Amino acid sequence: MASVDGGSASGLPTTGSLLHWADVVVITGYFVLVLTVGIWSSRQMSRSGSISSYFLAGRSMNFGLVGASLFASNIGSGHFIGLAGSGAASGIGIGAYELNACFICLILGWIFVPVYIASGIYTMPEYLHRRYGGQRIRIYLSVLTLLLYVFTKISADLYAGAIFIEQSLRWDLYVSVVILLVIAAVFTVTGGLNAVIWTDFVQCVIMLAGAFSLLVVVLVRVGGYKELIEQFPLAKPKVVKANATHCSDVPKNFLHLLRGADDPELPWPGVLFGLSVSSIWYWCADQVIVQRVLASKNYSHAKAACVVSGYLKLLPMFLMVLPGMAARILFPDEVGCVDPDICERVCGSRQGCTNIAYPKVVIELMPAGLRGLMLAVMMAALMSSLTSIFNSSSTIFTIDVWKTYRPKSSEAELVIVGRIFTVGMIIVSLFWVPIIKASKGSQLMHYIQSITSYLAPPIASTYFLGVMTQRANEKGAFWGLVFGLVIGMTRFILGFFVFPSVECGEVDLRPSFIKDVHYLHFGLILFVLCIAITMTISYFTDPVSQHRVFISRLPRTA
Repeated sequence: MASVDGGSASGLPTTGSLLHWADVVVITGYFVLVLTVGIWSSRQMSRSGSISSYFLAGRSMNFGLVGASLFASNIGSGHFIGLAGSGAASGIGIGAYELNACFICLILGWIFVPVYIASGIYTMPEYLHRRYGGQRIRIYLSVLTLLLYVFTKISADLYAGAIFIEQSLRWDLYVSVVILLVIAAVFTVTGGLNAVIWTDFVQCVIMLAGAFSLLVVVLVRVGGYKELIEQFPLAKPKVVKANATHCSDVPKNFLHLLRGADDPELPWPGVLFGLSVSSIWYWCADQVIVQRVLASKNYSHAKAACVVSGYLKLLPMFLMVLPGMAARILFPDEVGCVDPDICERVCGSRQGCTNIAYPKVVIELMPAGLRGLMLAVMMAALMSSLTSIFNSSSTIFTIDVWKTYRPKSSEAELVIVGRIFTVGMIIVSLFWVPIIKASKGSQLMHYIQSITSYLAPPIASTYFLGVMTQRANEKGAFWGLVFGLVIGMTRFILGFFVFPSVECGEVDLRPSFIKDVHYLHFGLILFVLCIAITMTISYFTDPVSQHRVFISRLPRTA
């Protein structure tokens, strides 16, 4: 077991490269395979320069490819780091996030997708334009979505993936990010969604193979699943502050998916209802996910893809959460540290070091070759997420912003604009790297998990009402969005900048509405308020025309 002294900022050895020649061979093989598939699929798309081919893969994908792409797009490097870290901190409860998605995927396939496919849309803001009319909702959501992608999804994946690569390859963080961004952009810019889905499929297979390998290794090392469960609550660091002995304790309900309503991490009302609000936005109204389903060759394949993705979402609790729990057992002084000074030496954060759980077991336990496979897995997770975000962002900008102001643009012009915007997204992401490097603590990951509950509920309510009701109109939807954004941003600013969280063991003097209202509960409350405001305004103003209502009530059969 490594000592906390003399380590790097991530608690990993700092001397020399950690890679064996076999690891280099595996990583090289990964890059060759992915680039080969990307180039091949790009050439397939280049035969047809239409906008449908570039942004929706010609609506020709079968359910296996789409289902794997949905899973790969969702499982970024942040999942490996975040789920394993939360597992190390408090047990299997965080798996509820993944299990919730299994059911939401079915809602996507059976309720939302029929409307989207029959509408003939390319982007989610485009659907709102057809459903509610006017341009302000469409432009508003387009800009907000692009900002969210840059400052949440891209930043989270770059943070998690680059730290993993930095510690294993000894590359500089900037070098890691630049190389991965450039490779991810190659087949996104040239091949569009067709290339992205094919490479997602390959990377999904690599991720599952590598994660299964690591799960077997860690279970063997701790003595099996029974020993894992018995030893986890006993895994405590040796050094604990005198006034914070409770901080090293593993929660007694670490084997519970549903916990008490007053649980500080995963209260059951928030998990069942508040999390579902965020999931409706992510799985049913977010461009990255829905764009893949829209690429299905027909409605039957779209539904089947959602089922495939739902089954795959059963795996992360075992493939990512359990290795995190094992990491705490094997490395309690590093992964489970609670003394702020020690944690800062171990991982550069005074809040705790559970985020290093996954890279710790990979680097310390995996043999040569398999260690390279796991590094390839992290690259696959990062690149699949980045390519998905880049392609979806270019689609939103091209269809909802550029085409709005240049309605007579040719298809060739739109494809070129989409490629140029992808390059622009890459440049913006590179400028975000210094912010990532300055935010190496756990606060960035916590921010990514909670910001969805602050900003997604008004968006989710708008799509939910658009699909499920006839009476919601443009005025109600717009002011519901504005109200939700103001309230959500206010809560975010107060919670992270005005009244930031305190270290364990210190007196919490934050206002009750900050420290006692869990972000999942807040998301549920905000969702209900946005629905109430939207429907109230809609009932006191003119209804939408019947042809727009029809779009929200298309038949849901193939």
